[in-house]
Amino acid sequence: MIKNIIKIVLLIVIIGLVYLVYESVMRPVRFNKQKDSRNLVVIQNLKDIRISELSFKAINGKYTADFDTLIDFLKRGVIPVVNIIPDPEDTTFTKTINDTIDYVNVADSLFKDRVNFIIEDIQYVPFTDGEMFKLAAGEINKGGVSVNVFEASIYYKVFLSDMDKQMVKNFVQSREDINKYPGLKVGSMIEASTDGNWE
Repeated sequence: MIKNIIKIVLLIVIIGLVYLVYESVMRPVRFNKQKDSRNLVVIQNLKDIRISELSFKAINGKYTADFDTLIDFLKRGVIPVVNIIPDPEDTTFTKTINDTIDYVNVADSLFKDRVNFIIEDIQYVPFTDGEMFKLAAGEINKGGVSVNVFEASIYYKVFLSDMDKQMVKNFVQSREDINKYPGLKVGSMIEASTDGNWE
């Protein structure tokens, strides 16, 4: 009788230990899978901000640090459709004649292939309760030349906040330990770059 009880207790202990070992392996696997999935969605938003900012600068000569201005531009702004033809009088074939033949809405031009795309959502961080991306714009001096710059960013701890707290803390710390930005961002306020830190 006692031997049977000991066997049952040992079996329960073994099952418990197997479960703990399994969980210790699967916990980071699940975390990384969910983190990577969220990263893709947030990165798409940052890419949308980047292409919107580049279009804004092409028309206005500078970037904007205001989402209301950027969204208004996407809704109301237009981009000229230019027909470029070779100059028939140019025998070197280097000159062209540029003729504006139409104008298209900025949002239609940039996001026409996106299903259910909502312009206003460009400012909001996915997986949060309405948190907004940080957006900055300005000018920096590079080699005596003034260069327009912008940066859109969000910390990992913001859009991973409802996930395993300790795993998020460890991940953020691992980024900081190697002097990497503990989040996702595109552009830079200190470099003349429009790259994302995931590229």
